[in-house]
Amino acid sequence: MLRKFLDRKKVFFEREGWGKRLSPIFEMFEDFLYTTGEITRYAPHARDSLGFQRMMITVIVALLPSVLMALYNTGLQANLALAEFGITDPQGWRLELLRAIGISIDSTSTVSNFLHGALFFLPVLIVTYLVGGLWEVFFSCVKQQEVTEGFLVTGLLFPLILPATIPLWQVALGISFGVVFGKLIYGGTGMNFLNPALTARAFLFFSYPTQITGDVGWPGIDGLTGATPLAAAAVGRLDSLAVSWQNAFLGLIPGDMGETSTLACLLGAALLLMTRVASWRIMASVSLGMISLSLLLNGIGSLTNPMFALTPAWHFVLGGFAFGMVFMATDPVTAATTNQGRWIYGFLIGALVVLVRVVNPAFPEGMMLAILFGNCFAPLIDYMVVQRNIKRRLAHHGYP
Repeated sequence: MLRKFLDRKKVFFEREGWGKRLSPIFEMFEDFLYTTGEITRYAPHARDSLGFQRMMITVIVALLPSVLMALYNTGLQANLALAEFGITDPQGWRLELLRAIGISIDSTSTVSNFLHGALFFLPVLIVTYLVGGLWEVFFSCVKQQEVTEGFLVTGLLFPLILPATIPLWQVALGISFGVVFGKLIYGGTGMNFLNPALTARAFLFFSYPTQITGDVGWPGIDGLTGATPLAAAAVGRLDSLAVSWQNAFLGLIPGDMGETSTLACLLGAALLLMTRVASWRIMASVSLGMISLSLLLNGIGSLTNPMFALTPAWHFVLGGFAFGMVFMATDPVTAATTNQGRWIYGFLIGALVVLVRVVNPAFPEGMMLAILFGNCFAPLIDYMVVQRNIKRRLAHHGYP
């Protein structure tokens, strides 16, 4: 009776020309009063209240320890370099600004280290968000899509994996390539198969390798250069830098601004694992792959390549291994999604980073390339796992 009454009224209003305006009201009543013919036969995909926005905010909070270490350590390395080279009257807008506000160049001063490091980190962060945000808005206007919170994480990850001395025009160029060609042309957040931040850094690495890796000006002072501990280890000079494992774990060593502190990365990992934003399987398998291959190469040894003797403990704290394992390899969009696939995906990355570091003499890092390589194979790994499960269930039960 009620259904026939609504149908008659709907036809009447459509005949009178009010159909388009009142159709949403009729649809609301139909959805409220009647059930749909399509029912859910399996468990729904909704797991809990963890939405996309909350997930992005959780990742940003997890990155805060790395951001704080980026500020402190960048300023610390710059102040130490000034003291080591005996520069008493340094030049540059950063040092002029510090002098104007009454902050001395003192590596023992926490305030001096933080403020000096902030003058390196904040300009890179501002350029990243400004240029990348403009690309996001432009594509959203062209495609008439809503701007998501995904770039908030990408815009924070990218400055953390850059050296302090990178020119700002390269920052703008790199984030433009990473956002446009690494994500937006595939449909935006959730459609990309490569991590946008790593794509941006890979573009800069292959375009301007002297300013991204190797013996770069990590002290952050014009005219001063020095090798990072991982680059020094590649030529057998790690002991000459007087770098202790403890300092490498804490992050008090030269390197990219946000990658040096393994402790900060582990603090972020704890939050990501507790909130179930990141997969523990990927983190565990990346570590397992690194340990397995590094122990194998330690056993083989080499008289000409000192990297064969680098132990798993040193691989864990040098370079961007911990940062990449926690924040890059676990990207839910570009990583494998099946549980078995995550073990394969993570082991592949962990083994490949050691292979690149040890065997390739031209590139002593490897985490960036290993994760991008894993991103390319993640869909294939998931496909193989799913097909294997289908065949097994067909063999056992006769249905997938």
